[in-house]
Amino acid sequence: MRKRRILVIDDSEAIHQDVARILCPQPPGGKEELEELEEEIFGPLAPSKSPSRHVFELDSAYQGQEGLEKVRQALAAGRPYALVLLDYRMPPGWNGFETLQRLLEVAPSLPIVLCSAYSDYSWEEIVRELGWPQQLIELRKPFNQKELYQLVVTLTEPHGVISLD
Repeated sequence: MRKRRILVIDDSEAIHQDVARILCPQPPGGKEELEELEEEIFGPLAPSKSPSRHVFELDSAYQGQEGLEKVRQALAAGRPYALVLLDYRMPPGWNGFETLQRLLEVAPSLPIVLCSAYSDYSWEEIVRELGWPQQLIELRKPFNQKELYQLVVTLTEPHGVISLD
């Protein structure tokens, strides 16, 4: 199962924790360790026992400048992100719109989800300034857990093939 690399750019530690809880839930009671031990002893798990959830690798940035640098580094290392979750408001640095502009310059095909409880820019202003970024979606905070999960899976699924196991 391939890991999908996700970058969360948000100034709130709580948002990073929420995204991790939604996309990378911890199995109850160390079940994952038990399954790993079973694999070591008995070989690969039977298909019915294989984990059905998608596997995400999360990375965090707390300001736009830091996020842009992480995207650059990931591209240079040949390990690009599959998706960026980007907050609109991140004082004192770049806001989400400025960060978005710079991200699109460096990685024009990178899917980006703009996340905020407040929108400093209307969708019309974004389209007017940037054209129609097809890989751009807006998601309101607070997140609906299922909606965030499905959106991330859909946007990171290769060739548009969607499986919500």
